[in-house]
Amino acid sequence: MSALKQERAYMIEDIYALPDGERAELMDGNIYYMAPPSRKHQDILFSLSRKIADYIDSKNGGCKIYLAPFAVFLNADNKTYVEPDISVICDSSKLNDKGCVGAPDWIIEIVSPSSRKMDCYKKLFKYHAAGVRNYWIVDPDKRIVTVYDFEHDNMEEYSFGDDVPVGIYEGFFLNIK
Repeated sequence: MSALKQERAYMIEDIYALPDGERAELMDGNIYYMAPPSRKHQDILFSLSRKIADYIDSKNGGCKIYLAPFAVFLNADNKTYVEPDISVICDSSKLNDKGCVGAPDWIIEIVSPSSRKMDCYKKLFKYHAAGVRNYWIVDPDKRIVTVYDFEHDNMEEYSFGDDVPVGIYEGFFLNIK
């Protein structure tokens, strides 16, 4: 009789023990290593984050915007840790020195060929189950923004150049060119 291979369940401590400069996310005890972002990814990230921060500031809003790498602990367990490209958190009680404990109100992921499966499937399910209100998947290659409004059980796709409504802010639209 041969021994069965035991799979290791990783924990958040394993993420913090990674060598400097190495980034990964943790879902259900599985580690997923992350490739460095492209220049196009960073351009979109900066542009969106600036527009969102300017809008929040102009309204004297209480929400906070955080860019990756920023830790989001979606579940109460020790087996899920993600770093969304953009996290908007409106409930300050979810924030501590390590990051956000619980679901951000709005998450934006900018997909790359290496993250497409993760962003479009695994994270979609995780974010919905955790209580994220809005989840945007920005796809620079297809020039599409897929918007999941989990509060209203709705999904819509927009092309780059369209005014995309921000579900957590009435009357706020973003345009990705």
